[in-house]
Amino acid sequence: MFVPGSSMTKAALVEEVSRAAELPRKQAEKVVETVLDSIVHALHHGDKVELRGFGSFRLRRRNSRRGRNPQTGAPVDVPPKRVPYFKPGKELRALINEDFEPREASSSPSPDPGSTATSTPPSATP
Repeated sequence: MFVPGSSMTKAALVEEVSRAAELPRKQAEKVVETVLDSIVHALHHGDKVELRGFGSFRLRRRNSRRGRNPQTGAPVDVPPKRVPYFKPGKELRALINEDFEPREASSSPSPDPGSTATSTPPSATP
């Protein structure tokens, strides 16, 4: 069973389908595999996949460009490619943001927007 706050894995998705549809695990695995394979197949052929209320999977084309090898700094030609992306639907966005409460930043606290704190370097102050 999926535990909120953790990552949803393929195995957890299979378990959830098995539980919700009251299917044996093997059949639920086949359902999940078929859905994922269908999405991949459609994208591979340049089609978009729209799941109303959930979102859509599409391809974006990236042009060729000049990059740099991070180890040597030497210029590298990066070929054009297609990149899949997911655009969430309106209903999914609304559901996700329904009871959203921002978490406190734990790693690097930012100043309170109402505070008078400035980012003046210490050497610049009198």
